[in-house]
Amino acid sequence: MSDLVCRVATLRDSAALMRMMTAFNTNEGIAYDSATAPLDLLLGDANLGLVLLFELVGQPAGYAVVTWNYDLEYGGRDAFLTELWIEPAHRGKGHGRSALAHIENACREHEAAALHLAVRPDNTGAVKLYESAGYADWPRRVLSKTLR
Repeated sequence: MSDLVCRVATLRDSAALMRMMTAFNTNEGIAYDSATAPLDLLLGDANLGLVLLFELVGQPAGYAVVTWNYDLEYGGRDAFLTELWIEPAHRGKGHGRSALAHIENACREHEAAALHLAVRPDNTGAVKLYESAGYADWPRRVLSKTLR
Protein backbone atom coordinates (compact mmCIF):
# COMPACT_ATOMS: atom_id res chain seq x y z
CA MET A 1 0.00 0.00 0.00
CA SER A 2 1.44 3.36 -1.06
CA ASP A 3 1.51 6.22 1.42
CA LEU A 4 1.57 8.77 -1.38
CA VAL A 5 -0.31 11.97 -0.52
CA CYS A 6 -1.91 14.00 -3.31
CA ARG A 7 -2.88 17.65 -3.30
CA VAL A 8 -3.60 20.35 -5.86
CA ALA A 9 -0.39 22.29 -6.47
CA THR A 10 -0.21 26.06 -5.94
CA LEU A 11 2.13 28.83 -7.05
CA ARG A 12 4.22 28.13 -3.92
CA ASP A 13 5.09 24.76 -5.47
CA SER A 14 6.48 26.24 -8.71
CA ALA A 15 10.17 25.64 -7.97
CA ALA A 16 9.69 21.97 -7.05
CA LEU A 17 7.39 21.46 -10.02
CA MET A 18 9.81 23.09 -12.47
CA ARG A 19 12.64 20.85 -11.22
CA MET A 20 10.53 17.72 -11.77
CA MET A 21 9.11 19.01 -15.09
CA THR A 22 12.63 19.55 -16.39
CA ALA A 23 13.48 15.95 -15.45
CA PHE A 24 10.25 14.68 -17.05
CA ASN A 25 10.86 16.49 -20.34
CA THR A 26 14.52 15.46 -20.46
CA ASN A 27 13.48 11.84 -19.86
CA GLU A 28 10.82 12.06 -22.59
CA GLY A 29 13.14 13.79 -25.08
CA ILE A 30 10.79 16.77 -25.30
CA ALA A 31 12.17 20.19 -26.19
CA TYR A 32 11.04 22.25 -23.24
CA ASP A 33 10.77 25.97 -22.61
CA SER A 34 11.37 26.36 -18.90
CA ALA A 35 9.45 29.65 -18.70
CA THR A 36 7.10 29.50 -15.73
CA ALA A 37 4.28 31.59 -17.26
CA PRO A 38 2.34 28.63 -18.76
CA LEU A 39 2.66 26.69 -15.50
CA ASP A 40 1.62 29.70 -13.43
CA LEU A 41 -1.43 30.21 -15.65
CA LEU A 42 -2.48 26.58 -15.18
CA LEU A 43 -1.87 26.73 -11.42
CA GLY A 44 -4.09 29.80 -11.22
CA ASP A 45 -7.04 28.64 -13.34
CA ALA A 46 -8.81 25.36 -12.52
CA ASN A 47 -10.94 25.83 -15.66
CA LEU A 48 -7.85 24.88 -17.69
CA GLY A 49 -6.92 21.81 -15.68
CA LEU A 50 -5.08 20.68 -12.58
CA VAL A 51 -1.53 20.21 -11.46
CA LEU A 52 -1.38 17.56 -8.76
CA LEU A 53 1.59 17.29 -6.44
CA PHE A 54 2.42 13.92 -4.91
CA GLU A 55 4.27 13.89 -1.61
CA LEU A 56 5.89 11.35 0.68
CA VAL A 57 6.55 12.46 4.24
CA GLY A 58 5.90 16.07 3.20
CA GLN A 59 8.46 16.04 0.37
CA PRO A 60 7.70 16.20 -3.38
CA ALA A 61 7.74 12.72 -4.91
CA GLY A 62 6.07 13.43 -8.26
CA TYR A 63 3.42 15.38 -10.07
CA ALA A 64 0.73 15.14 -12.72
CA VAL A 65 -0.72 17.62 -15.19
CA VAL A 66 -4.33 17.11 -16.26
CA THR A 67 -6.04 19.41 -18.76
CA TRP A 68 -9.74 19.62 -19.57
CA ASN A 69 -11.43 19.10 -22.89
CA TYR A 70 -15.08 19.07 -23.96
CA ASP A 71 -16.17 16.25 -26.23
CA LEU A 72 -19.68 15.33 -27.32
CA GLU A 73 -18.63 11.70 -27.64
CA TYR A 74 -18.17 11.60 -23.86
CA GLY A 75 -21.18 13.75 -23.06
CA GLY A 76 -19.18 16.77 -21.97
CA ARG A 77 -15.95 17.25 -20.09
CA ASP A 78 -13.14 14.79 -20.50
CA ALA A 79 -9.54 15.03 -19.37
CA PHE A 80 -6.08 14.46 -20.77
CA LEU A 81 -3.20 13.38 -18.56
CA THR A 82 -0.37 15.29 -20.21
CA GLU A 83 2.34 14.53 -17.66
CA LEU A 84 2.85 12.00 -14.88
CA TRP A 85 6.20 11.89 -13.13
CA ILE A 86 7.28 9.87 -10.13
CA GLU A 87 10.78 10.67 -8.91
CA PRO A 88 13.19 7.82 -9.77
CA ALA A 89 13.98 7.13 -6.09
CA HIS A 90 10.29 6.40 -5.46
CA ARG A 91 9.56 4.11 -8.42
CA GLY A 92 8.76 0.42 -8.13
CA LYS A 93 6.94 0.88 -4.82
CA GLY A 94 3.34 1.20 -6.01
CA HIS A 95 3.38 5.00 -6.07
CA GLY A 96 2.61 5.18 -9.80
CA ARG A 97 -0.54 3.11 -9.31
CA SER A 98 -1.48 5.24 -6.30
CA ALA A 99 -0.85 8.44 -8.28
CA LEU A 100 -3.05 7.18 -11.11
CA ALA A 101 -5.88 6.47 -8.66
CA HIS A 102 -5.53 10.00 -7.22
CA ILE A 103 -5.62 11.44 -10.75
CA GLU A 104 -8.74 9.49 -11.68
CA ASN A 105 -10.48 10.59 -8.46
CA ALA A 106 -9.59 14.23 -9.12
CA CYS A 107 -11.00 13.93 -12.65
CA ARG A 108 -14.23 12.42 -11.31
CA GLU A 109 -14.51 15.23 -8.74
CA HIS A 110 -14.29 17.69 -11.65
CA GLU A 111 -16.97 15.76 -13.56
CA ALA A 112 -14.73 14.42 -16.31
CA ALA A 113 -16.37 11.46 -18.05
CA ALA A 114 -13.12 10.02 -19.44
CA LEU A 115 -9.38 10.29 -18.96
CA HIS A 116 -7.00 10.03 -21.91
CA LEU A 117 -3.22 9.85 -21.94
CA ALA A 118 -0.32 9.37 -24.30
CA VAL A 119 2.66 7.15 -23.58
CA ARG A 120 5.76 6.25 -25.57
CA PRO A 121 5.61 2.60 -26.66
CA ASP A 122 9.16 2.04 -25.37
CA ASN A 123 8.18 3.20 -21.87
CA THR A 124 7.21 -0.34 -20.99
CA GLY A 125 6.81 0.27 -17.27
CA ALA A 126 4.28 3.04 -17.86
CA VAL A 127 2.48 1.06 -20.57
CA LYS A 128 2.15 -1.90 -18.18
CA LEU A 129 0.84 0.37 -15.41
CA TYR A 130 -1.76 2.02 -17.64
CA GLU A 131 -2.95 -1.21 -19.26
CA SER A 132 -3.27 -2.92 -15.88
CA ALA A 133 -5.43 0.02 -14.75
CA GLY A 134 -7.81 -0.47 -17.70
CA TYR A 135 -6.42 1.94 -20.29
CA ALA A 136 -6.44 0.73 -23.90
CA ASP A 137 -5.43 1.95 -27.35
CA TRP A 138 -7.94 4.22 -29.04
CA PRO A 139 -9.60 2.83 -32.16
CA ARG A 140 -8.40 5.98 -33.96
CA ARG A 141 -4.99 7.53 -34.50
CA VAL A 142 -4.25 10.79 -32.72
CA LEU A 143 -2.45 13.35 -34.87
CA SER A 144 -0.99 16.66 -33.67
CA LYS A 145 0.14 19.89 -35.28
CA THR A 146 1.91 22.76 -33.55
CA LEU A 147 0.04 26.00 -34.26
CA ARG A 148 2.51 28.52 -32.85
